[in-house]
Parts: sequence; structure tokens; C-alpha cells
Amino acid sequence: MKRRDFLKQSALASSLFFIPGFLKAFENSNPNNFGYKRLVMIQLAGGNDGLNTIVPFTNDDYYRSRPKIALQKNDLIEVSDSLGFHSSLLPLKKLYDQGNLTVINNVGYPNPDRSHFRATDIWQTASNSNQYWQTGWVGRYLDTYGSNAYNAIEIDDSLSLLMKGENINGIATQNPTNLFKLSEDPYFKNVLNHYNDEHLSEHNLGYLYKTMIDAKSSSKYIFEKNKIASNNADYPSNQFANQLKTTAKLINSGLETRVFFSSLGGFDTHANQLNSQKRLLDIYATSIEAFVNDLKKQGTFNDTLIVTFSEFGRRVKENAGNGTDHGAASNIFIIGNQLKKQGFYNELASLSDLDSNGDLKYTVDFRTIYASILQNWLAVNDEQILQQKFNSLDFI
Repeated sequence: MKRRDFLKQSALASSLFFIPGFLKAFENSNPNNFGYKRLVMIQLAGGNDGLNTIVPFTNDDYYRSRPKIALQKNDLIEVSDSLGFHSSLLPLKKLYDQGNLTVINNVGYPNPDRSHFRATDIWQTASNSNQYWQTGWVGRYLDTYGSNAYNAIEIDDSLSLLMKGENINGIATQNPTNLFKLSEDPYFKNVLNHYNDEHLSEHNLGYLYKTMIDAKSSSKYIFEKNKIASNNADYPSNQFANQLKTTAKLINSGLETRVFFSSLGGFDTHANQLNSQKRLLDIYATSIEAFVNDLKKQGTFNDTLIVTFSEFGRRVKENAGNGTDHGAASNIFIIGNQLKKQGFYNELASLSDLDSNGDLKYTVDFRTIYASILQNWLAVNDEQILQQKFNSLDFI
């Protein structure tokens, strides 16, 4: 393999060049406090329309704002006297009935940004909207409580800001076998054979070598654990389901990974929203159903928490293209077997009392959800990781 192709194609490379330094790597690690519960973060990328996901079918303002794309009551899965799930979310309705789902409405943050990239950065770093942080909140969790890159895995070919720490990054891979094969590539091994202490003392080059060594070590460990595990559920045939299938296999292998991250894109529904959102929510829900069934059958669901978010919701009013434009607050799904408050955590925001941009007013800061997960699920110091103090919620 040519060097250029290797660097371009290698998932290792995406992990390698995303780290600012190595000299203090592992200095603050404390594996004894790392715990045993797992967190699976899922992003509905593009900005899912939460208002057509959890639908207020008795609200006249909803139908006045969306004369063409509002969903009618008889097309919904009714879950309360005033709210219904999108028809594609029947698998989530089953989890709702089983007490395995909490829906948190109106989740956002002050002064929201409607740029996909900037809003995603804010959600992944847990910064204020006027702060530009270079580490993700999962990365800072790794810095403080992790010991190896494989303690957090993104099921993708490139590593998100979410997984980037100051000293430790997570690992990005869609296929543990391919990741291992890449790490065994002669070019990669040849590079590692030429490092020495002198190189390690040079900041940038040393950082690169240290990261390559760590990535190679992680790939072998992930491969060895993954090859002895199996799936025990039938998954739909699509890329997102494959991500969750890989995640389930890694969880059921006993891998020492505490955080997994996957994403499903395409939710930027400016035009012809009804069909595209219906298709995407069906992919999401049927894949989640298979994933949960897999974990339940193999006894790992009890110690796994699944959190689904989107970088923003959509505007309340539909646009001229039978779609919706970038908005602000939206809903979050929490799936697990140890939820303190099942069903709806809070009421849907008012549709007659909107913010100055005509968007839903947020009532739950997304970082209070992170704080709750860090404190109550992963049992770590949330303030240290979030770098601010947030009140925790009582859903877990």
C-alpha cells in the first residue's frame, strides 16, 4: 500500500492526527475509577424535526404552523391524551410500554447556533455557545478516568470532536478486523520500527509515534475480543444497523470500552420532509430494536444506557419546500433498563410562546443530561469533565 493511500484510507490515521499532545498521556488516568457501565451515544445528524417526532396532535398552533406537513392523529402512535409518536417509531413505543424509554422534551442551550457544524461542536464539547473548545466531553472523560484509547470507540472511519481528549483520544473504526489488518500493514509496522527515545522527545513527531503505538495496541486488543463474540439478533440491512451490530458485538465481547458513538445522517429536511423523515426514523427505530434485543439476549442491556440526540430541532413553521429549516430545542431519547422516570420526563414546550426567532424555547439544558449521566451512571465527577456545574436530572 502506498503511503498516501495508507494515510487516506486508514481509520488509524483519523485517530492519529486528531490529538494535540502526548507528553502527559495517561498521567491523570485512573482505571480503578473507570466503572463497568456502558454508554452508547447516537446522533441523528442534520437536525431532526422533534416536533414531527413527538407530535402534539391536540395543539391547534401545531396545525396552523404546519398546514402541509403536520401529522394527523390517525397517522400517529398515540402515547398520551395529547402526544403521539411518529408512525415509524413503533419499536420505541414498545420500549416505552416496557419502561425502557424516557423522552426528554425541549432540550437545548442558551443562544443556540443553527449551523450544523458549530451546533454539533457545542453538543460534542458541552461548551457555551460563545466558547470554542478543542476537546469533547467524552475525551475529557477519557483524560480523567480512562487508561487506553479503546475505552471509547466511535463506529466510523473518522473520529469526532466528542471523542477527542487533551491526552487520550478514542478509537474510530467501522470494522475491528479491518482496523487490525491496517495496523499490521508493513508500512505502518516499518514506521514504528524506526522510532526511538529521541523522536519521542520531539513534541509533534513524538506525539505521532506515541499515538501510533497506542492505536496499534488498541486495534489488536479490539480485534482479539471482537472475534470471539457474536450477535444474537436479526438486524435490518443498512449502514446504521451495521454500526449498532458492531457496537453490540463489542459490548458482548466484554471489551473494556465505556463509551460508544454512532450517528445516522440525513435529517436536514429542508424539502419534502415527510417521506425522508419517515424513512430515517424507520431506520433508526428498527435498528435500535434489534440492538436492544441483542443486548437483552446476551445479558448486557442492564448495564447499557443509550442516548439519542440531534444537534438542533427544526423551526416550528414549515417552509415553502414542504420542509422545515434549522431551529433550536428538540427531544432526546434515553433507553435503558435502570431508568428512574420512564415515559415523558417533561411537558412539550408551548407553541404559542416561542423565542424571538420563532423557535421552541428550551427548558432543559443538554448539559444537565450529561451531568446526570456522568454522575449517576458513569459515577464520575461531572463538574470536572464538563468544566461547569450543572444541576442533574432524576431520570437515571
